[in-house]
Amino acid sequence: MADITLHILKPSVNNLTVRIFVRAAGLDFEEVDVWGKTGETDFLERNPARLTPMLEERGLPRGTLWESCAIMSYLCNVNGIERLYPSDPAQRAMVDSAMFYLIGTLYPLVARATYPVLHFPQYPGEVGSSDADEGLKAGAQQAAMEAIAQPLEAYRRFFLEGTRFIGGDHVSIADIRLAATLEFLEAIDYPLPDWARDYMASMQQELGDAYAEPAADVRGYVASVKTPA
Repeated sequence: MADITLHILKPSVNNLTVRIFVRAAGLDFEEVDVWGKTGETDFLERNPARLTPMLEERGLPRGTLWESCAIMSYLCNVNGIERLYPSDPAQRAMVDSAMFYLIGTLYPLVARATYPVLHFPQYPGEVGSSDADEGLKAGAQQAAMEAIAQPLEAYRRFFLEGTRFIGGDHVSIADIRLAATLEFLEAIDYPLPDWARDYMASMQQELGDAYAEPAADVRGYVASVKTPA
């Protein structure tokens, strides 16, 4: 039996993040696809937030953990995976900052821009989930899409200037989180700058099948929603 169990939704880039990570880290794991099951009693008893990916592991205080960045940092700490999450305080601060900036700034814009195309529910309080007319919803989606350029440029200038990856010469968990997120932008044919396309290519080259295998699920889903019925 595997040391850890991941409860996942294959089309999700949040789930893709951890799916890439466990493969890149060489961990012993089992994946359970919970598509359509996150509202069931058994899942909610372990995860009242209904979020995936969900890590199930005996060492956790409640037995489970969700949020992709928290899962990656926990597993790195437990298993001493220095190459993906350096213990040096300054280097770790850069990795943490890049992940938190993605969660708080970049990903909300990516979600607003791509979820309508991906047929994912949008967050309560957003224009996209309101009773606003389709014109207003389209305008909000366009505004989010246009706003993505600024945080992307911040990544280039601050986290990636003069380095191949956020982690320096080696991939870090922040790189995995960023690259996975950028996969969703294909849904809206977002014009990624050349540096970002080169960065994603470098990530796949560096991680090989650990990246390509789970990414194929997201890419397949994105292609399916873009194909006319």
